[in-house]
Amino acid sequence: MSRFLLKVDTVNKEWNIKVVFITFYKFSVTDIMKNWFHKIFIQETSHTGIQFFRSIFVGGIASVVDIMVMILCKELFKMPESWAAVMAFIAGLTVNYIVSTFWVFSKAKVKNRAADFIGFAVIGIIGLGLTELIIAPFSEVNIFNTAGFLVKNAVFGSIVPVDKYYIIGKCLAIVLVYMWNFFARKFILYRKSEG
Repeated sequence: MSRFLLKVDTVNKEWNIKVVFITFYKFSVTDIMKNWFHKIFIQETSHTGIQFFRSIFVGGIASVVDIMVMILCKELFKMPESWAAVMAFIAGLTVNYIVSTFWVFSKAKVKNRAADFIGFAVIGIIGLGLTELIIAPFSEVNIFNTAGFLVKNAVFGSIVPVDKYYIIGKCLAIVLVYMWNFFARKFILYRKSEG
C-alpha cells in the first residue's frame, strides 16, 4: 500500500513541489488504531496499566452513581451525610462490582462468585470506612455525631455554602479511596497472568 505526501519548498520564493511516496508494508495507521482500541477497551487483559485505565472509567461511572445517590439521600430524604454515604456506597459498590468483574479484572483468584463478591465488598467496606473518616471534617453532623472541623470553622468562607462542604469531602474521598480499592482488589483478589 502506498501513500504520498506533498512537500513544498518556498525558500527561494519558488514553488518546487516534490511528491514523496511513503510505503507501509505490513500495517497502516488504521490497523494500529484498531489494534490499540481493541487492546485497551475490548481484549481481556491482566496488564496492570490497562486495568488501571479501565478502572478509571468504571470508577467514574460508579462515582457518578455514588454522588447522585448521596445527594439524593441528603437533599431529598434529609438523611445525615454519614447515612447518605452508606446508601451511596452500596449503589456505587454494586455498579463497580458488576462492571469490574466483566471488563477490568477477569481472572479472579477465587472461582466462587459469591466469595469473590464478599472479598470485593470487604475491600469496599474498608474504603467506606476511609470515606467516612475523610468526609467527617466536611460534615455538619458526622459519624462522631459532631460538626466537622472544616464546617465549624467555615474554612471555605463564602466560596462554598457550609451545608455543601460534604460534597468537597466526598470528591476528595473518591480519589483517595479509588486508589485503595484498585490496588487492594488488583493484588488481593485478582491475579496477573503468567507471561
